[in-house]
Amino acid sequence: MHFSLADLAADITQNSAESGASLVGLEIRETVAPGVPAKGEFRFIAGDNGKGMSGAGLDRAMDPFVTDGVKHPGRKVGLGLPFLIQTAVQSGGGWRISSATAGGERAIRSGGGAPADGVSAAGIDASGTDTAGASGTTAEAWFDLANVDTPPVGDIPGLFRTVLLFSGPQEIVLKRSRKGGNAELDYEVKKTELTEALGGDLEDVSSLVLLGKYLRSLEGFEEE
Repeated sequence: MHFSLADLAADITQNSAESGASLVGLEIRETVAPGVPAKGEFRFIAGDNGKGMSGAGLDRAMDPFVTDGVKHPGRKVGLGLPFLIQTAVQSGGGWRISSATAGGERAIRSGGGAPADGVSAAGIDASGTDTAGASGTTAEAWFDLANVDTPPVGDIPGLFRTVLLFSGPQEIVLKRSRKGGNAELDYEVKKTELTEALGGDLEDVSSLVLLGKYLRSLEGFEEE
């Protein structure tokens, strides 16, 4: 279903964009070490300030045989979070999902191995703001890059462009870091700032081209 970790991150972030949230964030963290095959950890954190889920609701979302029939009419199973969990665990990583409703009910589910640095995104949205007491959902997953079952990382600039075009949220915040190796990265992108810089319409053909070039430049790609 998902050919890369970027595809998986896009699918999970789309859930956040469709949650009725005004703020959606996606953070990509990557640590690499020299060697062949590649060694290190890839992790993404997708968060929103939407309506959140109760414990029972979160359990239903994690059940591959349950779907609301709204997002994908005709589909009899829901594969977003279940596939995330399966992929993370099979690739030697792990996962953590935390959610809170406006009524104050909070739920946390997790599994697999501990992340390399022991840091969890619980209670923090992807904009870096403490969300304790607020509603919303955060899904975090990490993957061992040296594991043979880990999918390839995929196209990160393409992932970010896809997420920026999700409709619904007033603000989308993207964060990216890569430590180790020959090319370290650390940057942040906000949809509102890009929309203003590109004249108010990211979906315009010329804006899409410029957006793609800009995101690739942040990753260190040189355009011909």
